[in-house]
Amino acid sequence: MNSRPPFPPFSSETAAQKVQAAEDAWNTRDPAKVALAYTEDSVWRNRGTFLEGRDAIVAFLTAKWERELDYALRKELWAFEANRIAVRFQYECHDAEGRWWRSYGNELWEFDQHGLMRRREASINDVPIEEGDRRVFGTRPQEEHGVPFPIR
Repeated sequence: MNSRPPFPPFSSETAAQKVQAAEDAWNTRDPAKVALAYTEDSVWRNRGTFLEGRDAIVAFLTAKWERELDYALRKELWAFEANRIAVRFQYECHDAEGRWWRSYGNELWEFDQHGLMRRREASINDVPIEEGDRRVFGTRPQEEHGVPFPIR
């Protein structure tokens, strides 16, 4: 059995750790590594796409990071209770034509007793930006962990 501490029920400290771990994993852009944080039968809603299971998650993330080049993400803890965490996030990437995007979103997460995410619901909006307006670059430096980011 795969497990991913910290385990629910979450405290403010362990919820923040879970959010940072998710951010760090997604910034690797390694679909197989990211998928290990989810249950074998994890259920996702990502925008208007509905997925179930790790294999579907790997396929989805592989296609995502083939389209969304130089992807860099920041997540922020919004709320938590028991085995659930809500986050807000921003990420930036560019497409094959060189157009840059900033995507804003909210996620609702539900975990099993082993600390694996069994449900993820993501609502996301995309805004075109100029490359010079970027503010998310690579993995977040340690000294910025837990620091809120601007909404706009």
